Amino acid sequence: MSHELEALLKESREISWKNFGKRIRFYAPSFTPYENTYLSSSITTFPSISITGNSCALRCKHCGGKVLSTMIPATTPNALFNTCEKLSKNDCAGCLISGGCLPDGSVPFERFLSTIKRIKKEFNFKIIVHTGIIDVKQAKDLKDAGVDAALIDIIGSEDTIREIYNLNIHLGDYDRSLKALQNSGISFVPHIIVGLHYGKLRGELNALEMISKYKPDALVVIALIPIKGTPMGNCDSPSPEDIAKILSAAKKILPSVPTALGCMRPTKKLRVRTDMLAVEGGVNAIAFPEKEAIELAESMGLKVEFSNKCCSQIYEDIISRKLSTTV
Repeated sequence: MSHELEALLKESREISWKNFGKRIRFYAPSFTPYENTYLSSSITTFPSISITGNSCALRCKHCGGKVLSTMIPATTPNALFNTCEKLSKNDCAGCLISGGCLPDGSVPFERFLSTIKRIKKEFNFKIIVHTGIIDVKQAKDLKDAGVDAALIDIIGSEDTIREIYNLNIHLGDYDRSLKALQNSGISFVPHIIVGLHYGKLRGELNALEMISKYKPDALVVIALIPIKGTPMGNCDSPSPEDIAKILSAAKKILPSVPTALGCMRPTKKLRVRTDMLAVEGGVNAIAFPEKEAIELAESMGLKVEFSNKCCSQIYEDIISRKLSTTV
């Protein structure tokens, strides 16, 4: 490890421990099979659902709609309700509702809002939605429907918006989306995708600066995974060191915002290295952690906690911990 990176990790770790204590939470929702001696996922505890099935108008170069195929399809309000009804009978705590984008970068939630409200009322689910570009009315509608939190990917490079997302919008549209979410009163958790531009850093720091103008409840950092069969299937993943640099920068730019290393990140040896650097940098949460990272956290004297929810809920878990320690 370079002296520069070691210093960055030390600085971000100290910021994190000062604001959140020497704790880390590891998550294993239902998005993918996962099991080790510490933690395992369940296929029903917190699954992801796509309201568009495999359909997406953008066909981004890094995804091509393939990520949608890993989700439970529910393309009509009735299908969404029936899916959640079945899940409720299997100890489901909630779900992530997502979907492919329309040509303007938005996700078509409108006709599902009354169903989401009904699901909240009848099953008491924790419901998180992954939005695309969103305006004030749409954000307020999600809030009124009872959605617990909105997730949104924030891109900090005009080139990446055009070349990777195939979108004819601008950085200002992401800024306005953040403003709309904040003004609606809904909890919101921006995501930064490290290395989205063909595995190289471009715009990530700008995205963090954009987010810092607002008051997000948490921040999730994820990273490019080249997917076979997509135009970027042969790209290199971003290095663990680059991911660690963005995590460390996030702590400096957003010191009071809990950060999570999300489920999408490089695999195998790169993943072990990424996770261990994240722990050293004081990250507050990791989804589907490598066993070595859990062992490292324990060896550093961190209080280790586990959950089967989505890692974006770290902000709620941190609040719960603070309340429990002040009672």
